[in-house]
Amino acid sequence: MNDTVLAVGLCLASAVAYAGGAVAQERLARAGVARSAGALLGSGVWWWSAGLNAAAALLHAAALRYGPLTLVQPLGALTLVAAVPMGARRAGRRVAATEWRGTLATVAGLGLLLLPASGSAPDDTLTLTEALAVSGATTAVILLLTAVRDPGSGLRHATASGVASAVASALTQTVAVAGGRGGSLLSVRVVAVALLVVLFAVGGMFLSQRAYRGGGLGAPLAVVNLANPLAAAAIGAVLLGERLRGGPAGLVLAGAGALVAARGVVLLTRAPAAPTGAAPGPGPGGGGGAAPPPGAGGGAGGGGRPRAAPPPPE
Repeated sequence: MNDTVLAVGLCLASAVAYAGGAVAQERLARAGVARSAGALLGSGVWWWSAGLNAAAALLHAAALRYGPLTLVQPLGALTLVAAVPMGARRAGRRVAATEWRGTLATVAGLGLLLLPASGSAPDDTLTLTEALAVSGATTAVILLLTAVRDPGSGLRHATASGVASAVASALTQTVAVAGGRGGSLLSVRVVAVALLVVLFAVGGMFLSQRAYRGGGLGAPLAVVNLANPLAAAAIGAVLLGERLRGGPAGLVLAGAGALVAARGVVLLTRAPAAPTGAAPGPGPGGGGGAAPPPGAGGGAGGGGRPRAAPPPPE
């Protein structure tokens, strides 16, 4: 089988698994479970989402064995295609027209970024020095993005999550390619880089969890899927010798794709957000957050009954 076809197939499976994990994480954020690490670790839904993310990461790592970063990373946008309708279904509503337009624009833009991507199997890897330098620079960027909490912190956390995931992918490719060449999987470089992969992958998952608190599902996930391939492309171009095909025309196409994808993210930020503070589905007693019955709390002695109308004037 052609390496590119195999990489794309593995990316498709990875995207579906990532979408399921993202929906579960956003559900926890709306339920208020994501307020502390202890609450997350005590939630079965969070462990389910962690398992889906782990499976997706393994499929993604396999894709990186057969395709370059500039090809594999933009295909992560398929996660958005699957997650938006899945999240709407979980919330018991239809996908809004703005969400469809934003999703399609984001995916179309990333598709334009994908066209000039190099399609050959990767043959270069990061040295240990390069891996440590990239990790240090990425940590500084993440700290800068998450240092201040304000109404826009959700999308900044999503950006940090995308960057962390991109670096984890670049490091994963180093482990996969170096190990696949018959080298020792217990060499200092492979072990050190593998530990960095775990740190950035887990950190990216917690950053995305925080992003879902105030931004719903669509906009943060779109930002993750936009920041991820852009950061990966920068790493691939600077350190791994990956280049866009088509020369100046390829650069123009990639720039147009970035603009269209950014427009999609803007549309998703305007999409209706799901209500926060309660898990999806009916609440205790079947109320599910519905309005209280007439007369509830209607004064002392009311007992939840409607207040009687005053007698007509004589």
